[in-house]
Amino acid sequence: MSGHVVALSGGVGGAKLAQGLDLALAADELTIIVNTGDDFRHLGLYISPDIDSVVYALSGRADAVRGWGRREETWTFMAALKELGGADWFRLGDGDLAMHVERSWRMAQGEPLSAVTARFCQALGITAQVLPMSDDAVRTRVLSSEGWLDFQDYFVARQCQPAVREVAFAGAAQAAAQPAALAALARTDLRAIVICPSNPFVSVEPILAVPGMHAAIEAARAPVVAVTPIIGGKAVKGPAAKMMAELGLPVSGAAIAQRYANLIDVFISDERDPLPAAVAGVRIQGAQTLMRSSDDRVALARAVLAAADAVRDA
Repeated sequence: MSGHVVALSGGVGGAKLAQGLDLALAADELTIIVNTGDDFRHLGLYISPDIDSVVYALSGRADAVRGWGRREETWTFMAALKELGGADWFRLGDGDLAMHVERSWRMAQGEPLSAVTARFCQALGITAQVLPMSDDAVRTRVLSSEGWLDFQDYFVARQCQPAVREVAFAGAAQAAAQPAALAALARTDLRAIVICPSNPFVSVEPILAVPGMHAAIEAARAPVVAVTPIIGGKAVKGPAAKMMAELGLPVSGAAIAQRYANLIDVFISDERDPLPAAVAGVRIQGAQTLMRSSDDRVALARAVLAAADAVRDA
């Protein structure tokens, strides 16, 4: 079945499935709307971690061992920065640094983040459309046991150690959804909307918090399929499981399915876990969701697309 696919993605896990979808689909059949709530300025540079994870994954440059950044990275800059007593808590590899410098320079000249991202994709041979959720600033903040923290302070500087009480998206109410993202969701040939296996609280919900985005997904003429980020009561990467426990939620795919219940048609649970109990209006099915290789990513992408097609054909 042909048609366009829109994916909502955060960083590492989302980027892996985004790559699988890219490999499984034709060159012009995929749009990826990426969380930018993690973005921040550091050392005078504009850093966009989730966009970079998606760009590196789609271009074949992602580091499969660390799960973030570029493969075959070197760290001369960080070593020199540390020697000077600089802020070395957020690691920037030498190759990765080029992305941040070029992005910061172009944005300082007035280019929006979406245009810079499109420029990078073209330069790196990426045919999928990669879009920030907004060109306006939306910043994820965490109310923790140590008070309010900017996301990168919580995630990187504090290594997710403080307990999470609440998550907020500063600037979301005033932000405008990226027009191309809304256009992709309104396409008449839309085959599926995929919520990638990203942290719901700090990767997916910032996208949904941008005015118009949730409504555009609800109005779209395509099935919505979400993939669990939880396997065996644990997150594959990142603090999703820890955050769920601290927010009083069961650490399970079932809790994620319930959280998305008013938006999705299908929830993909990991095949090794018991299928979650029925959620009204949602089909629940199992698949191998742990993506160790490109073949795993493509297989999961095809399972997701088949699930969407089954809803449409029903």
